[in-house]
Amino acid sequence: MARSTAYDRPTVLVVEDEFIIALDLSETVKDLGYALEGPFPDKKRALASIRGGMPDCAILDIQTSDGEVYPLADELVEAGVPIIFHSGHVPPEEVRSRYPDAVACSKPCPPDQLIEVLQEAVARAHAE
Repeated sequence: MARSTAYDRPTVLVVEDEFIIALDLSETVKDLGYALEGPFPDKKRALASIRGGMPDCAILDIQTSDGEVYPLADELVEAGVPIIFHSGHVPPEEVRSRYPDAVACSKPCPPDQLIEVLQEAVARAHAE
């Protein structure tokens, strides 16, 4: 269940272990008017965060400082949270085969493309 209500800003979870990329993603999320959860450099901290409530959407790097983010992704998918994978290590086709409803963007991803898929994912979360 997503944590935002009709009166709140949608919340976007960001998991990224490269500082500059995490900062850029965080600023993009905030510039779009969304509430930011993170950024978290690893899945352990992100998993602890979702124990307090699910975000409306998540942007996940696949390779984090404590390994692959798939256990976190599995929990988010189970809760119905739209996921955007943002990775330079795993091809989008491989991600889509494992998570067919997720969006996969290869790093470096053009900012306008990331903004578009993020807005679509948040809209989808609120339509459900």
